[in-house]
Amino acid sequence: MKRVLVVDDEEMIVRTVRAYLEREGFKTYAAYDGEEALQEFADKGPDLIVLDLMLPKMSGIDVTKRIRTRSNVPIIMLTAKAAETDRIVGLELGADDYVVKPFSPRELVARVRAVLRRSEGKSAEPERIEVGDLAIDLKAREVTLAGKSVELTPTEFDLLVFLARHPGQVFTRLQLLREVQGYTYDSFARTIDTHVKNIRRKLDEDPKNPRYILTVHGVGYRFTRDEK
Repeated sequence: MKRVLVVDDEEMIVRTVRAYLEREGFKTYAAYDGEEALQEFADKGPDLIVLDLMLPKMSGIDVTKRIRTRSNVPIIMLTAKAAETDRIVGLELGADDYVVKPFSPRELVARVRAVLRRSEGKSAEPERIEVGDLAIDLKAREVTLAGKSVELTPTEFDLLVFLARHPGQVFTRLQLLREVQGYTYDSFARTIDTHVKNIRRKLDEDPKNPRYILTVHGVGYRFTRDEK
């Protein structure tokens, strides 16, 4: 049974989200402020966190920063802020998905399932992609660069794998959003830029001159054909 930590200072939202998740077979825990969220994370070891951006005592942003120093547990961020810049802040910190309030609890449950599927991986046979000193183990969901482990979030990993499986092929942001996140909302397309930025920061010595994920101006992105 997968365990989900639901963090929000609005008791009604927590109660509703927990009810829908438990109806679908998830074990849930609750926290109502940032400090409690960190304590519950440490005590319960959830498989996924649904995390509000605006929290008492410690913001969702700060909670995410703390968690990302020690874990790549999937995080779905909740917020009443709909501006693209607010979404990007959460994603840059390592959130895997973003849901704007008010939201459909059923949609949130679907997002939880999708993120967990991506984080678990479904490869039946060992698979490995190697490009230069970059190695991607699809079954173990591990990435190494020159023999050193690279920590990616589930969404970052899936985006890298999808592009690496199609070297040289150009994809628009909406195409990548559909393949990696499972939906194609125009308003979310630019979040792909944030995930690419995060991956480049982890893989490239100079992220402004990337070696692996290349920008095709006016279109989107492609993975390099060359081993550099």
